[in-house]
Amino acid sequence: MADRRLQVFYTVAKQLSFTKAAELLYMTQPAVTFQVKQLEEHFNTRLFERSHGRISLTPAGNLVMGYAERILAMSAEMEARVAELTGQVTGPLMIGASTTIAEYQLPRILGDFKARYPDVQARLMVANSETIENKVAEHALDIGLIESVPHHPTLKVHACCDDELVMICSPDNPLAKKGVVKAKDLAVQPYVSREMGSGTREVVDQYFRDHGINPDDLHIEMELGSREAIKGAVHAGLGVAILSAATVSREIKLGELVAIPLDPPLRRPLSLVFAPDKFRSKLLDAFIDFVEERFRMCEPAASLKKTAAAGKGNR
Repeated sequence: MADRRLQVFYTVAKQLSFTKAAELLYMTQPAVTFQVKQLEEHFNTRLFERSHGRISLTPAGNLVMGYAERILAMSAEMEARVAELTGQVTGPLMIGASTTIAEYQLPRILGDFKARYPDVQARLMVANSETIENKVAEHALDIGLIESVPHHPTLKVHACCDDELVMICSPDNPLAKKGVVKAKDLAVQPYVSREMGSGTREVVDQYFRDHGINPDDLHIEMELGSREAIKGAVHAGLGVAILSAATVSREIKLGELVAIPLDPPLRRPLSLVFAPDKFRSKLLDAFIDFVEERFRMCEPAASLKKTAAAGKGNR
């Protein structure tokens, strides 16, 4: 209900980028530029300084930014409260998820949630855990689902369940015949790692530290931002890796990879994060309850055993 020009201006001001704002708003960049220009014409002043490909807020822009934040928050709260009077669970829901959750757990959850609440317009942003946390803290997202322990001090956290991580290797690797592997076993192996900022990378690095191994001393062959690329590299015999057991079930069943539990086990929490100062609508509460209910059903250890057994049967 709030002025569209104000919504567009606010997003550009938060991102300090017309391109990023266009992506978040699902608009073209020229359309975003046009909306901001209209608002500047309305106030008869420039709201952004544009120099060398970068933008910054003018004093007038800073003033409008402060009012825009309050106006948009009040507008969203008003619409949500009016909808709640009629018992509706409806409206847009901006969700962020780290890649493991977005690719392996969330699609079915979102589908089932949409079936229960068909008037909800869910939009999903996929990025690493650090990026999702920051977007939730900036109120660019309503809620985030991440794979690592949250670090942002302003966010509220609900732990949903544990996700077990395992070592994966090619069937030809000598470690493939082991029942379990220790951190020291991996320290002498060629290693394929996730990129910095990844929740998986953070948890795995800490696991090595806890067992007396400096992550910088690992024989890292490559750092990859794609889980599928890591699985491909391991399958090609370029090294071993540590990934969520839930992400390798297909390859294990096909006999392309072998998953070996770590000793001691490595588990991480899958968590919901949201900003406590952001208005909690009935829609957001319904989604939080729905996700927590679904994640409570996950049993990573049992799932790994079943998958491993199926994989042995195929080899």
